Amino acid sequence: MKELDEKAMSYLEARIPELAEGAVKQAYCKNLAAGRKVVEAVNGQLIESFPDGTSRVIKPLAAPTPVVPGQRRVRVKR
Repeated sequence: MKELDEKAMSYLEARIPELAEGAVKQAYCKNLAAGRKVVEAVNGQLIESFPDGTSRVIKPLAAPTPVVPGQRRVRVKR
């Protein structure tokens, strides 16, 4: 197996978000084409989309929690 240099590794790592976006879009379309429903978050709501083009709101979502890169968060056990 060929080893990658730092420049090639950085280039490939920079493409990860682009590849992930394409994979999510492909999975979304593939599931609807197979007759399955898809659940996604859109504008602060949890939406269920159906293959016939209809959709319904399942529930509103809580506002996202802002986090600074590198910040540590601890979940409090209840």
